[in-house]
Order: sequence, then C-alpha cells, then structure tokens
Amino acid sequence: MSTTTAGRAGAREWGGLAVLSLPTVLLGLDVTVLYLALPSLAEDLRPSGTEELWIMDAYGFLIAGFLITMGTLGDRIGRRRLLLLGAAAFGVVSVLAAYSTSAEMLIAARAALGIAGATLMPSTLALISNMFSDERQRSLAIGVWATSFALGMALGPVVGGAMLDHFWWGSAFLLAVPVAVVLLVAAPLLIPEYRAPHSGRFDLLSVVLSLVAILPVIYAVKQFAKDGLGLATVAATVVGVVFAVVFVKRQGKLASPLLDMRLFTNRTFSAALSVLLIGLVGVGGSMLLITQQLQLVEGLPPVEAGLWMGPPAMLMFLAAIGAPLVSRRVPPGIVVAATLTLSMVGYVLLTQVDAGDGVALMVIGFGLVYLGLGAIAALGTDLVVGAAPPEKAGSASAMSETVQELGLALGVAILGSLATAVYRNRIDGEIPAGTPSDVAEPAGDSLAGAASSAQRMPEGWFETAKEAATSGLNTAMLVAAVCTLVLALLSAVVLRHVGVIGGQKPDAEESVPAERAGSQV
Repeated sequence: MSTTTAGRAGAREWGGLAVLSLPTVLLGLDVTVLYLALPSLAEDLRPSGTEELWIMDAYGFLIAGFLITMGTLGDRIGRRRLLLLGAAAFGVVSVLAAYSTSAEMLIAARAALGIAGATLMPSTLALISNMFSDERQRSLAIGVWATSFALGMALGPVVGGAMLDHFWWGSAFLLAVPVAVVLLVAAPLLIPEYRAPHSGRFDLLSVVLSLVAILPVIYAVKQFAKDGLGLATVAATVVGVVFAVVFVKRQGKLASPLLDMRLFTNRTFSAALSVLLIGLVGVGGSMLLITQQLQLVEGLPPVEAGLWMGPPAMLMFLAAIGAPLVSRRVPPGIVVAATLTLSMVGYVLLTQVDAGDGVALMVIGFGLVYLGLGAIAALGTDLVVGAAPPEKAGSASAMSETVQELGLALGVAILGSLATAVYRNRIDGEIPAGTPSDVAEPAGDSLAGAASSAQRMPEGWFETAKEAATSGLNTAMLVAAVCTLVLALLSAVVLRHVGVIGGQKPDAEESVPAERAGSQV
C-alpha cells in the first residue's frame, strides 16, 4: 500500500486559485445577466424572433462545441497561455457586444464570446490540477472552483438589474473587461505554465469532426425543448451521432488524438462523468422552471427573484466546500449518494408548490437541490480530473465541462417539455370559445404566452393558467425526484471502489497509460 506524498500548495497557489475563480464567476454571470438585458436590447436592435433566439443561444452553442478542442489545445500550447489568450479575447469581444449596432453584430459577438469562453473553463480547471498536487488540497480547490460558476449565475440578475437601472443594455457585457484586466496582470505572477510533453500534431480534422458531432446534438436538444420532437430534431440527432462515431474511430487511429479515448477505460473517470451528466439534468430543468415560477406565477421582478435564489446558491457553496472535507473520512460515493438523497427530498418539496404562495417552499426545495449539485460538481469534477494523468488534465476537464453543459441542456429540454405538456393538457378547454387565434395560440402554448395575452382574456383566466403551469412544475419535479433517488443508489454502487480522498490506495491502481511527467515553468 502507498499514500499520497505530493507537495502541498502554499500562498501563491491559493492566490492563483482566487485569480482562476474570476473568469469562472464571469462565465456564470454572462449566462444570466442577458435575460435581464434582453427586453431593452430587443427594443434598441429590433431583432426578429429567430435573431433573438440566436442572441441567447449562440454563446452556449459555441462553448459546448469548442470545449474539447480548447481543452486539448491548452495541453499542447500551454494552459496558462491559452487562458490569457482567451481572457484577452473575451474582454475585447465583450466591448464589441456592448456596442453592437445590429442584431447580426451582436449574434456574431455572442458566438465569439462562446469560443473565448471555451478556452477559459477547461484551462482554469486543468491549471488547478497542476497547482494542487496534494489530493486533499486539490479536492478543496476544485470545490471552490465549482461554486464560482453558480455564484456568477446567482449574481447575474442582481448585478445586471442594478446596472440596467443606471446604464444601457450594453453595460452588462462590460463587466468582463475589469475581470480580463485583473486576470492578464495577476495570472503570470501567481499561476505556473504547464504544457504536456510529446503532445504531437494538432489534428484539425478531429476538431471539425468534434464540432459536427457536438453542435447538432446540442441544437437538437434545444430544438426539442422549444418545439418538441420534429423532423429537424431527429435529423440533427442523427447527424450528430453519425459524426460522433466517425470522431471516435478516428481518435483510436491517431498517435496524438484530440481526445484520448483510453480515458474512458478508467472506471472512476467514466462513473464520475455519468453522475455529472445525469445529476445536471434535474438541476437544469428545475432551474428553468423555478425561475419562471418566481417571475410569472409569483409575480416577482427579476432582481427580487435573483435575491431569492441567493440562499440556494449559499447551500451549493457550503456543499461544494464541505463535501471534499467530509470525503477525507467518508468515501466520495457515499457522500454523493447522501447529498443526492437530500436533493431528492428537495424535489419532493417542489412537487407540493402551490400557485401564488409557494416562494418559501421553492427556496427551501431548490436549496436542497443545489446542495446535491454542489457535492456532485465538486467531487465529480475532482474524480474526473484526478483519474487522468497530468498531461491529459485539459482533455479531462473539457469532458467534465461538456457533460455538464449537455446535462443542463437536456434538463431544460426534457423537464421543460414535460412541464409544458402538462400545462397544455390542463389549459386545453379552458380558453373561451371565440378567442382570436393570435391570442388563443400563445395562451395555450406556454405560461409566458398566457401572460402576454392576459389583458385580452376574461378576468381571472390568468389565474387558471398559473395553476396549470404549477401543475407542470409539480409533475416535472416528481420525475426529477424519482430519477435522483435512482442516481443516488447508483452513485453508491458505481463509485464504491473510490477510497477516501488522500487515503491509502492500492499500488496497482488503474490508470490511463501515459507519460506522467509534465513541463512546468
């Protein structure tokens, strides 16, 4: 038997972690702040309905599509170098987005922000794995990192609302500029460079194949969430799956693949990715439905709704920090299973929410959901990164981020579509006969449509729509509760071989065959 004897991090490394948390907060902030800015920018730029959707989606599409590419690129050209290039690009493009003069210009800027953002997340996580070689310190550092994104998302409505009260819609994008400046100044002082030795040639064909595999699947998921199962959704899924198979086969033939498929032979790596993917499905769906419930049913303004999301964000923070500490004495599989069980209780509470008086219950229930998210985000990510050799940390980090992006998108698609189906079934027959089609169609399609049509409907009808939407929320949360309970049981099983963090390990522990030495500056 042997124990971990890696050197412990000092003040410089913990200062570097604070610097690396900044772009992660920024990426989370950039997700939610645009929801508040959308009405005013739509009034200024006059985008069409399709352009409005692309303004919202282009960022997420390109982040998801380029994560694997950028994670591997950082391994080869230097993770700190890629981080700095990405930060500089993010700052510059944010200025272009802020001063966009047309919808087309803003869409292009959002797409460029997505590509720049894809350089930041895997780079920050991979650099943390280099700076914190001690297992216990690394798990705690990843716990801090894991909360940063959620902190940014929670701050988005509050900070964005405050800025929009005083400035124009473009000011929301300018938040990135001071963060980029701090990162560019502090990173060379506090963060060491790392590049993988003997990384080989960068295969551009694999980059293209990965994009053609990932982007159609992400598009299909989002399209399913908006319009249900249709020809476009099926066609995009088929295209993505076909090119994914081609991509995987090509990686197996390359001496220096874009994504080393041998990573998946490590059962800890594969099991942790599965837990992250499935766990984020429930979180993505509940996040969408709860924010809609707070604003459209409870009638809270965005800033107040954002403030109510503060306590759940704090519980996620405590779980992400506390779970790695507890896992020093309790196996991570048990910790994940226990916190997911608490999340299941949260989902059950959300099944009891009533229309009009459910704010407190939603905050408590969603807080328990976020408690489980904090644990799986911290421990799952740590297990994924820790299972890979140092020179593959960028690829492993990118896979972790990719499955989380996919899980969130699937949650919106699956649980959002289920809630919408329940709403439409409940509201069917409630729309008065003779209602004009331009009023009846949006009112029967979604609660947002019902809100826009409420003034042209009979008095009290919108209360019926609220009750129908709440039934959709309750049903979706029941499904999430059952799935989360199953995931908790599976986590205890599939992660049972993982010992306590920093504890003794078998000398012949499974690993991906690769060079362990790296090049640090």
